[in-house]
Amino acid sequence: MIETTLWHPVADSASLADAPLPVRLLAHDVVLWRDHFGQAHAWADRCPHRGTKLSLGRVLHTDEGSRIECPYHGWQFAAEGACQLIPALPDFKPPASHTACTHEAHEAHGLIWVRLQTSRSLPPAFDAEQDARLRKLLCGPYEVNTSAPRIVESFLDLAHFGFVHEGVLGDRAHTQLAAYRIDPTAHGFIANDCQAWQPQSNRLAAEGGLVDYRYELTGPYTAQLTKLPQAQDGYQDVIGLFVCPIEPERSRVWFRVALTDFDSSDDDLRQFQDTIFMQDRPVLESQSPKLLPLSGGEVHSAADRSSAAYRRFLNERGITFGVC
Repeated sequence: MIETTLWHPVADSASLADAPLPVRLLAHDVVLWRDHFGQAHAWADRCPHRGTKLSLGRVLHTDEGSRIECPYHGWQFAAEGACQLIPALPDFKPPASHTACTHEAHEAHGLIWVRLQTSRSLPPAFDAEQDARLRKLLCGPYEVNTSAPRIVESFLDLAHFGFVHEGVLGDRAHTQLAAYRIDPTAHGFIANDCQAWQPQSNRLAAEGGLVDYRYELTGPYTAQLTKLPQAQDGYQDVIGLFVCPIEPERSRVWFRVALTDFDSSDDDLRQFQDTIFMQDRPVLESQSPKLLPLSGGEVHSAADRSSAAYRRFLNERGITFGVC
């Protein structure tokens, strides 16, 4: 399936230290580990000898380089996956068939990204990453019992603010949405001319007001928005959504935020983001089916332009994981 050729976030960079780290991606078990240079590696979490999870083993740093050791019989595998040592037969030179299954790993936006099959795709961009004027912070992860597409669709939706986020991002007295525009891009689309009235558009906002939004779909399971409150000249938030599709109906979520707020503590900023997403999560987990229907089964309105564009995008790209 095409999803295996895409890059997916699987763990915070900070969570991978000296020990192997097990993760799950697209219903596959993966082990992450770092070599002595600090480079992250991603392999199938299975020893080719007897199928034991390599994540139960340990990382060794030798004069010949770094290795991961299987916990069952101590087989040692070098960074490229080749078996270097079978302790029960120390003079035996393992053949190429004794090689672990390796995947590609890449670090960006404070996350470790993995793709299960090689392709020409690149990890999704986060436009504000290189902007030195903005403060960057990673929020999450959040575990959610629903499909990755359900989460992305909710992120792109403005019409739920006055109900799910009443008193913070929305108000029941200001739920009407102005028409907005969908412009296709090479990686998805941009929703322009979006506006929402918000009682508290960000953690520092002291009063409500209209907020200009710009949404961008950057991949099947990633998106970002830029918020420009009209009453606060020069203020902006850029929030990137990165979803790991663990199982068809189970996902892990991170937000990468880039802010002009340099006064609030990291804990305060993360708590604000936690509050918003904890309001979303029970609604997301209540949706039935948990897989996102791409044709039939749900009705729509003109306020669902971004949702309709997202479902068309998934159909056109041949995405099958997390949809029905």
